[in-house]
Amino acid sequence: MAIKLYQFCISHYCEKVRWAMDVKGVRYTPVNLLPGQHARTIKRLTGDESSVPVIDHDGQIIQGSAAIVDYLDQTFPEHPLTPADPALKEQALAWEKRLDDEAGPAIRTWIYHYFLQRPKVVVPLLAAGTPFYNRILLSLAFSRVDEIMRKWMKINQTTADTAEQTLAALVQELAEAYRERPFLVGDAFSRADLAAGALLSPLFQPPQYPVPWPR
Repeated sequence: MAIKLYQFCISHYCEKVRWAMDVKGVRYTPVNLLPGQHARTIKRLTGDESSVPVIDHDGQIIQGSAAIVDYLDQTFPEHPLTPADPALKEQALAWEKRLDDEAGPAIRTWIYHYFLQRPKVVVPLLAAGTPFYNRILLSLAFSRVDEIMRKWMKINQTTADTAEQTLAALVQELAEAYRERPFLVGDAFSRADLAAGALLSPLFQPPQYPVPWPR
């Protein structure tokens, strides 16, 4: 049975999982959810947390991008993303955790602070991959959506400025690391590079990302 990936198209953590499965050649079926309305679906699967990404593989439910990468490497060992060498594995996991904990939230805060000021831009991004009427619903309720997102993710000018500084420092550090060698860890693409590329992708807006980036 193909894996089902429960996701927001806009989520860079979901992009990390999409990319991981593409690298491994694992077939999956995306289940695109609308932020806010997703909670009931996800809680029914997990019994608790409502965050995405979540995969369902023959009834095996895995939540969170790092846990999903672990599962994919264990279940589909071809094209491993976790180095076999213990020292390199530790380095890769450390990079991934740092990027998950620092880059991911910083990108989200910084991007949404400015995108939420432009409803015609952010509504199609939030509703990407879902039925067309969700754009209408989000547009009609946008003031409330804006309020909830800013409160839940603590988004304001101060946190956006801090996030920008965090991103600038991380991008500079990554640029220096990649100038020295083609991969962050060892001599092959790993979950460290995966996390860097996927979580920072909203900065570069690659065409493969399944949302209508603003022009």
